[in-house]
Amino acid sequence: MSALVLLVVLLMVLVGLMFVGGLGYAVHRHPTLAQPLTAAVSGAMLLAALVTLVVSTAAR
Repeated sequence: MSALVLLVVLLMVLVGLMFVGGLGYAVHRHPTLAQPLTAAVSGAMLLAALVTLVVSTAAR
């Protein structure tokens, strides 16, 4: 993989972690929306799917 792909993956992970943290905080502040752990895990799974897509596309 090139350095550009690794940088993109790193930035996606950092932004994704901020997104998951924000999602967990928002759900924690408004518990009627969903359980905080479920929302955070769903965000993390979405992040993992996106990173997998980028890495598999770059490996070709």
